[in-house]
Amino acid sequence: MSSHLQFHTLDVFTEQRYGGNPLAVVLAADGLNTRQMQTIAREFNLSETVFVQKPTAPGADFKVRIFTPEIEMPFAGHPTVGTACLLAELGLAPQGDDVRFVLEENVGLVPVRVRRVAGRAPYGELTTAVLPQRGPDAPSAAVLATMLGLEAQDIGYAGEAAALISCGVPYVLIPLRSPELMAGISFDVACWRQHLAGGWAHQVYVYARGYEGELRARMFAPGAGVHEDPATGSAAVALAGRLALDSALADGHLAWTIHQGLEMNRPSVLQIEADKQAGAVIAVRVGGHAVTVLSGTLPL
Repeated sequence: MSSHLQFHTLDVFTEQRYGGNPLAVVLAADGLNTRQMQTIAREFNLSETVFVQKPTAPGADFKVRIFTPEIEMPFAGHPTVGTACLLAELGLAPQGDDVRFVLEENVGLVPVRVRRVAGRAPYGELTTAVLPQRGPDAPSAAVLATMLGLEAQDIGYAGEAAALISCGVPYVLIPLRSPELMAGISFDVACWRQHLAGGWAHQVYVYARGYEGELRARMFAPGAGVHEDPATGSAAVALAGRLALDSALADGHLAWTIHQGLEMNRPSVLQIEADKQAGAVIAVRVGGHAVTVLSGTLPL
């Protein structure tokens, strides 16, 4: 194994550098152990760092391990989308303007698709390895409002209450009655620790419907060492799963656009989709663009 590893950083869910969600990807990382990977992720100190390895599962093209500064994740959206785009751009993945391959993650096999158009950043999309699952009941609106620094009447939208949903990573999904409330959130970690830490879902995704039909969102994950995240694919697919489960549509395709990261000055755009058949959700996807920012070598 070389004494240096090649790495790249990208901004994901954006076409503009210095927007979106930053990501570090370390290539040819087969010789690293878990402790070394966690140490390197802590050094990058980004929401997530990905380590690309040779696949071990049949049907996979690459194995990826994903770390926040504090923990290893079973699955994460912006690392998956960004890594897929990078592997295609470097010529390591199948080549073409519209290619599909499979990443092996701790959650299972994650199919990805990368589309490229001349003059634009590549667009990556993942299909979740896990279909949406409902968790236990969410805490009360009063508790959630205290955690967010809002009022109890701010929680919920047109009868839509908070819910616990997972498409590989569990989230507490909290709808707000209007998008103007997003900027006023003041996250109370002590309240989070009392009511959510250690529960079935402890990462928090707050969302509101905008006036043009798009969704606004913010994500908080103190348990993963991430106070706030500017673009969260695993949360976005959980939300897509929740909206699809609740939709009256029995057969067909659903799609939404999420804007996240505005309050962090890292504007991000995530495209989420779900397919339903005979009333059941049969597929959930999230996609977005990714742009490479820098490349370098990392001494072991």
